[in-house]
Order: sequence, then C-alpha cells, then structure tokens
Amino acid sequence: MERTEPESGNGRRVVVIGGGIAGSLASKSLQFDSDVTLIDPKEYFEITWASLRSMVEPSFAERTLINHKKYLQNGRVVTSPAVNITNSEVVTADGLVLGYDYLVIATGHNDVLPKTRQEKLSQYQSEYEKITSSESILIVGGGPSGVELAAEIAVDFPEKKVTLVHNGPRLLEFVGQKAADKAFDWLKTKKVEVLLNQRVDLSSASDGDKNYRTSGGERVHADCYFLCIGKPLSSKWLNGTVLNDNLDGKGRLMVDEYLRVKGRKNVFAIGDITDIPEMKQGYIAEKHESESIKWKEQNPNQEMGGEWS
Repeated sequence: MERTEPESGNGRRVVVIGGGIAGSLASKSLQFDSDVTLIDPKEYFEITWASLRSMVEPSFAERTLINHKKYLQNGRVVTSPAVNITNSEVVTADGLVLGYDYLVIATGHNDVLPKTRQEKLSQYQSEYEKITSSESILIVGGGPSGVELAAEIAVDFPEKKVTLVHNGPRLLEFVGQKAADKAFDWLKTKKVEVLLNQRVDLSSASDGDKNYRTSGGERVHADCYFLCIGKPLSSKWLNGTVLNDNLDGKGRLMVDEYLRVKGRKNVFAIGDITDIPEMKQGYIAEKHESESIKWKEQNPNQEMGGEWS
C-alpha cells in the first residue's frame, strides 16, 4: 500500500470517487478551495448525452471526450478504481491509500469503458464501422438510449433496416404517454420497425445465422445488434466498506437534502448513485452540486461544508 500526501496545500482534503458528470463538476468546482483528488478508472470525462451521436459520427467524439487533467489543473487524478473506504481513507485497486477530510461518491452506473481517451475514440470508430458495414441493425431496448440510437441511425443512414425491440408496452416509459407516442410515430415515419412487449433471445442466432427470435415468436434479421438496456448501479464495491449500511435495498446511497450520506458528517453522494426519486440523467446530476452548496449558505458558521465555497 502506498499512502499519498496532499499536493496543493489548499487545506481540507476532498476525495471524489467517479469521473462522470457529477464527480467531474464537483472536482472542477472545488479544486481551488480544497486539496482535491479525483479517482476514476478512466483518464477522461465524457459528455454522455453526445455519446450516441459519436457512434454515427466518430469525429464528434473529439469534442466530447476531455482528459480529466485538462480541467483539473489544481488537483490530482488517480486513474484506478476505488476498492475500499474506511472512516478516513480510500484504497484503490493500484494500492494507493488516500486520506480524506471529506468524501464525495459519484460512481453512477456500472459500465465497462476504455481507460484512455484514444481507446474510447477507437471504440467509436469501430461502432461506426459496424453500422456502416451492416444492412440491417437490431436495437434492444426502448428507453432513451435505444430510441436515440435508432433515430441517429435512421437519420444518417436511411437505407439501413432498423428494428427496435422493447419489452415494455410503450417506448420511453419514464415520460408521459404523449411524448412516448410522438417518439413512436416519428420512428415509424423513418421506417424503423418497433416491436413492443417482446424480448430478444440474442443467443438464438447461431454462427453465420443473422436471425434473432423474439418472445412473441417473430424473427428479426440483423447483421449486428446494439444492447441499449439499463445498467446496474456501480455500488456493489461498497459492500464490506464502512458505507455498507448506508445502502438501500436497491444499492443506492441514502442521502439527506444536502446530499450527505445519512448518518455521516463528511461523506456526500451525488449523481445516479443516490436514492433521490428522480430521473437519472446528466442535467439533473449537474444540479446536485448546487444542492450541496446550499448547506454552506444556510449554515455559514459551521465547519461542515466549508470546502464547498
């Protein structure tokens, strides 16, 4: 184990775990008021709502993938996943031990992403080539990602046969019926075939066979497929740490109105990993930082929250 010491001399040590939207914004905002360390398995921040556009236009990703060190110039970046938390330290998979005065957890949903920016750019290029080399494409999942990807492909490659299969009764089940119907009708005008209330057996196509069987008994011919279903929360690693009892039954960290983990004075959670009943989307994660700042504004004489200035 290797213990690290503060570098910036800015006072309180703040460790942020997770380099998505919420974690990156928190690190950027705090870097000149605190000694900030950002822990993330990858070296870059991604504007996630632009990711599907990058699949059909790889050059677009050049503007949406930003190395953490580009915006975090007065803090430290540790490119390794966190594996343990104690009451005063965070341990990474590389064996680093980082002490903290305040801890911010923003690990969001679990996703396997390339470590380097260049590897991620190459991944988008590969996905683009998969799309362009296919005549027919299957998209599994009718949530925001599935609907958006189907739309991107349909607009940029109208000659492709796109089929979207969703296991629910309508698309975009988290929004109102009117919006869902509008999305459905628009996809139909672009000749996207939408199959509702069905699942796809992705193992039903044997080697060389491009026909996939659905639970409704239909067969979908596709040269390639994209899985656009929900990802699990990235919180399983917290089991066995000091925050094990702060997780609810769905693996979310329970927080108060200022995003402090309940029962903890110096640990915050922001972004998708919280138990706040809301849509888990990027623009909402951006708001979580301001909610934390309110604590300081309403408690100006208390030491807690001073690092959020």
